[in-house]
Amino acid sequence: MSTENEFRSGFVAIVGRPNTGKSTLVNALVGSKVVITSPHPNTTRHAIRGIVNEPDFQAILVDTPGVHKPKTLLGKRLNAVVEESLDSVDVIIICLPADEESGAGDQYIIDEIAKHPRSKKIALVTKTDLISKANLATRLASIMAMAKGFTWDEIVPVSAATHEQIDLLKKLIGQQLKPGPEFYPTNMRSDQSIEQLICELIREAALRDARQELPHSIVVTIDEMSEREKTGSRPFFDIHATVHGERDSQRAILLGHQGSQLKDIGMRARADIERELEARIFLGLHIKVSKEWQRDSKLLDKLGFAEN
Repeated sequence: MSTENEFRSGFVAIVGRPNTGKSTLVNALVGSKVVITSPHPNTTRHAIRGIVNEPDFQAILVDTPGVHKPKTLLGKRLNAVVEESLDSVDVIIICLPADEESGAGDQYIIDEIAKHPRSKKIALVTKTDLISKANLATRLASIMAMAKGFTWDEIVPVSAATHEQIDLLKKLIGQQLKPGPEFYPTNMRSDQSIEQLICELIREAALRDARQELPHSIVVTIDEMSEREKTGSRPFFDIHATVHGERDSQRAILLGHQGSQLKDIGMRARADIERELEARIFLGLHIKVSKEWQRDSKLLDKLGFAEN
């Protein structure tokens, strides 16, 4: 018999089509940046865990890649990451934008959610700051009707951008979890490594102002990372990383006129990394053309997208 004041814990998968606000939501719930965001679809490529620590519960958020019709081997592996994430979670949250009508893509994901009867199910109506209250009521009704074979445990309208109803969502997540232990120390915000975070921050910097062909083609790897002897109040890291593109034309875009674009990417990434690591860094970036890496199984394995 559980009691009201028992500590609760569990895993929460956040799913949805590409570019529906999943990563922004994770950052808002955790209270700091643990996942990169971008207006380009499929920014998230791994199941990154953000950790919500409250006095009475701990929720481990699994931010999944957007479910989409795959055109490449990478796309198939990203969809597989989502399917695997749904297998063992306590709560599934689907992000459904308030300012868009749901179609076959959303219904497909909802039907997949229905295959996991053990998990609690929350429909999250995101980006509510972009729609009127009258239209929001219509949208909520349509989402309620999309649940086939199950009933939503909660339907919650939120705006991660303005933080509206985020505290309420946290409370509702905690209520859906079962009594359990702390899985991670309470000072942890994410279980991804420093190296993963650095790669993602560099990729985020490269995606800003990126042309349409670039977002899906960029991946970043760390070549070398070392810490200098501490001489001041903050640590100092030397980081050398490679930004991979798929074609020579993309290398030219990333490099820019006389290296100006690469310099801008480096400056933005360095500022972000220094803030997140609370350290000073030297960042050396190199561009490499890895031909058609999204379709090459060996390159995907090498770049960190191994098939499980």
